[in-house]
Amino acid sequence: MRGAARFLLALVYPPTCIACQAAIGEPHTLCASCWSNLRLIERPFCERLGTPFSVDFGMALQSPAALADPPVFARARAVAEYDGIASALVHRLKYGDRLELARALGGMMTRAGAELLADADVIVPVPLHRFRLWQRRFNQAMALAGCIAAKSGVACNPFLLARVRRTRQQVGLTKAQRQQNLQGAFRVPVDCRARLAGKRVLLVDDVLTTGATANAAARALLRGGAATVDILAFARVVTES
Repeated sequence: MRGAARFLLALVYPPTCIACQAAIGEPHTLCASCWSNLRLIERPFCERLGTPFSVDFGMALQSPAALADPPVFARARAVAEYDGIASALVHRLKYGDRLELARALGGMMTRAGAELLADADVIVPVPLHRFRLWQRRFNQAMALAGCIAAKSGVACNPFLLARVRRTRQQVGLTKAQRQQNLQGAFRVPVDCRARLAGKRVLLVDDVLTTGATANAAARALLRGGAATVDILAFARVVTES
């Protein structure tokens, strides 16, 4: 009966591309045209930062940026470069009340972060300050983390990390300004430290830009007792080859 109901619903409301709204065969996915325009991040890439290399060196390497300024987190991975289709999808999820997009983006993140999920004990979304959460009504990182947890089987615990200081919007700030803006912004609640101790954490966010937020959150988790912290985002800003 459920199958028949879905069939009838598809006849009345045929599935559409999550980016351009063109008719497609499967719901919660991209059409062939939008998929071809999504700039996926696949190997070869920096094993630490997850930024793509323009040349395949035939071995696992770290980029000059990772060697010159090592991040606090162990590894970062993302589905796609933050431009075009990926940027539009993140913007709709974040500001357009398109919460249903989390299912599609979370599915892609689960595949892109498979190696990180294989090592993870717990998934933690990057938290919003309570005032920002009240303004936005939901945390897009939490929505993505929940979908990834459901698909991967790795437990999600959004209470292991709290945003205790309200910060300025990061948009338009330099890397140094972002780092300063986020000082002391995150903390592991005292009553959660026992649950975090020794855990390998996968920190989830929608976009990875300069890495300032990821570093600040990872630093707080490590100080709170986590063994390691990896980062998984849907999209990341790429400024190097």
